[in-house]
Amino acid sequence: MSTIRALDLDLLNDLFEMHGGYVLDFTDRSFGDFFRSELKIDIDRPQYAEGGSSKAKRLRHFVQKADNPVVVQLLISLWEYRETKRRRARRDELVPDAESEFWSLIVKLGGKRPSDAPPPASASSSTEPDKAVLLQLSQEWIDLSKLDPQPRGYAFERFLKSLFSAYKLDPRNSFRNVGEQIDGSFVLNSSTYLVEARYRNAPADAAALHTFHGKIEQKADWSRGLFISIAGFSPDSFTAFGRAQKKLICMDGLDLYEMLSRGLRFDEVIERKVRRAAEDGDLHVSVRDLF
Repeated sequence: MSTIRALDLDLLNDLFEMHGGYVLDFTDRSFGDFFRSELKIDIDRPQYAEGGSSKAKRLRHFVQKADNPVVVQLLISLWEYRETKRRRARRDELVPDAESEFWSLIVKLGGKRPSDAPPPASASSSTEPDKAVLLQLSQEWIDLSKLDPQPRGYAFERFLKSLFSAYKLDPRNSFRNVGEQIDGSFVLNSSTYLVEARYRNAPADAAALHTFHGKIEQKADWSRGLFISIAGFSPDSFTAFGRAQKKLICMDGLDLYEMLSRGLRFDEVIERKVRRAAEDGDLHVSVRDLF
C-alpha cells in the first residue's frame, strides 16, 4: 500500500483535473488503454471501483492501494501525458508551482527527480541566465537607440523576447486577438504577463494605461500586465488612471538601463514591483528605489 496522503490526493486532483470524476481528457476506453499500456493492469476490474466507478475515483483508489514504486511509475506516465498535451495546445500552467510540487511528491514516494526537473519552489521560478547572454542583451539595448522609429519598435519587441527567454519565462511573440494587439507575453510565478512595449519619444498617458488595462481585464484572473514605456509616463498619468484594483505594473527606459547596467535580475525586478504595487498601490516604482 502506498504512503500517499490526503494532501497529496488534493494535488493530484488539481494536476490531473479530477474534480468532476474525469482524468485529463481520457475517455473510458483510452483510460483503460493507458493503464494496460503503462502498467499492464486492467483498471476496469471491479476491485478498482470499490470507491466508485468514475475514472477519478478508480485512479484515487489505485494510488492509495498500490505499492509506492507502481504509483510512482503511473504518476510519471500521467505527468508526461499531461505535459505533452498542454504544450502542444500552448496552454498556460494553471496550478501554482505544478512541476516542483509534482516532483517533490515523486521523491517523497521513493522516486527520483530527473536532472532537468526544477528544484522545490523558491522565491523566484526562473533560473540564472548565462552571463554572455546578458552582455549581448546589454549591447542590443544600446543599439536600439541607433535605429529609425519603425524598425526600432520591432527590434524592441525582439529584445524583450530575448530578455524573457534568458530567464526561462516561456515568452511569446506579439499576437493579435479580435480587435486588439498584444506585444508579447511571459510567465512568472504562475502568472501570465501580457506586455505593452512602447519605444516612442512621447511619454505614455492615462488613456494608454486604461486601454492596456482593459485588455488585461478581459483575460483570465491569473493574467497581469507589464507596460514598458521607454519615454516614461506623463506626470498626471497615474493620478488620472487611479490606484485601486489594478493588474499591471510599469517600467520605463531608466528601469531597463539600471537593471542591465547593474546586473539586476529581471525576475526580481518584476517581483519587487509587484509587491510594491500590492502594498502601496504604486504601479511604477523606479528600479533605483527598489534596489
